[in-house]
Amino acid sequence: MIDWTYLDRSGEEVGRSPRFPDVEQAEEWIGASWPELLENGVESVVLYDHGASQGTDRGAGQGVGKKLYRMALGPE
Repeated sequence: MIDWTYLDRSGEEVGRSPRFPDVEQAEEWIGASWPELLENGVESVVLYDHGASQGTDRGAGQGVGKKLYRMALGPE
């Protein structure tokens, strides 16, 4: 499963997206959702793959996932 982690200006996690079965669907969703997220204070997002065999801990209770990439939503 794939999902996005939302980050504020300071890089703190402020939420997560629904989970998607593949990267393509997750990217399609962020393509449609980024303006609303930016308007609500989300400055960047990180895409995680929870089906990857090697992962990095996202924090207590949030599961393990492999970080695929980080992307800014507005001008840097």
